Amino acid sequence: MLWIAWKMLIGNRVKYLGIVFGVVFAALLIAQQSSIFCGLMSLTISQIRDVEGPGIWVMDENVQFVDDVKPLSDTELFRVKGVAGVAWAVRFYKGIARARLQEGSYEQMILLGLDDATLVGAPAGIFMGSIADLRKPDAVIMDDAGYRRIWPGEPYRLGRVFEMNDRRAVLVGLTKASRTFQSFPIVYTRYSQAVVFAPRERKVLSFVLADASPGVPSEEVCRRISEQTGLQAVTRNEFIWKTIRYYLAKTGIPVNFAVTVLLGFIVGTAIAGQTFYLFTVENIRQFGALKAMGTGNGTILGMVLFQALQVGVVGYGVGVGLAALFGFGTRALSRLSFFMPWQVLVITAVAVFLIVLLASLLSIRKVLVVDPAIVFRG
Repeated sequence: MLWIAWKMLIGNRVKYLGIVFGVVFAALLIAQQSSIFCGLMSLTISQIRDVEGPGIWVMDENVQFVDDVKPLSDTELFRVKGVAGVAWAVRFYKGIARARLQEGSYEQMILLGLDDATLVGAPAGIFMGSIADLRKPDAVIMDDAGYRRIWPGEPYRLGRVFEMNDRRAVLVGLTKASRTFQSFPIVYTRYSQAVVFAPRERKVLSFVLADASPGVPSEEVCRRISEQTGLQAVTRNEFIWKTIRYYLAKTGIPVNFAVTVLLGFIVGTAIAGQTFYLFTVENIRQFGALKAMGTGNGTILGMVLFQALQVGVVGYGVGVGLAALFGFGTRALSRLSFFMPWQVLVITAVAVFLIVLLASLLSIRKVLVVDPAIVFRG
């Protein structure tokens, strides 16, 4: 019976392709928009992921996400170090600085200051120069995307000089870094140098990066730090999800993408449902003939659901494939924020299943109540 259902489904190629098109359109739009949304969320946490080594971030108790910097007093570092279970703790600066180039133009930059002694939080993807070069006077390392933005079309060259806060900065290295939500060039330097490059404030310490002693859970150390210092201490993973939750709750990004995904679901259901119903009406005599030969309603129902499932599988595969092709193809050309984790594939599969289920429900009743005598009518 499934073979008969398959032959009936592809008997009219135009209607078959019309049903598949509706599912493909929905799967493409849902997968594409969900992947772009995930890509944007990954940009918001990129700098947390890039800072490798410390498992604990300590900050002001009112900080809501990674870019919400509320400076601390430098003495907070020693209070954190004094908490039982803390193996080590270092200073970390994060802020926005304005750079003046030799050409006379200005550029906003993300300025990161690493602990002078340990250089904890240093980038791992350095491909020109070395992290040790940061110990030189006025030394900075820049990400390659920022370099191409400031000096477009020019070859990589170390030794370039620019100014930040009327202070000389010398480029001693280039590194690969994850894109950020703000898309500004990223500059790494020593903490003592960063506070000179940055506009002067009474408090300059952005975060304290720490790690738990062996055998002590990071969550327990975070609890002790919060209780003893009054600061907010979270694990690296907790800080990632805290940042994501902020953007989900406080920005319009989720709503905008949800509307587009819902539109794709509705349009896909409408196209597939209408075309599937017309397909069923066109083949109503064949279903009537099967019932006249003794085929039960359960078998007929299975045939219709098999047809819907086959359309769903084909439409899902083609739609997700086109979305991936579009995303990974345009990401290299236009730096599109595109990230397709397995969760997107599952969400799209569930949405496609609902679409084909709703589409089949529009025609199942007409098939189940068909009079077998219809095959004898003109």
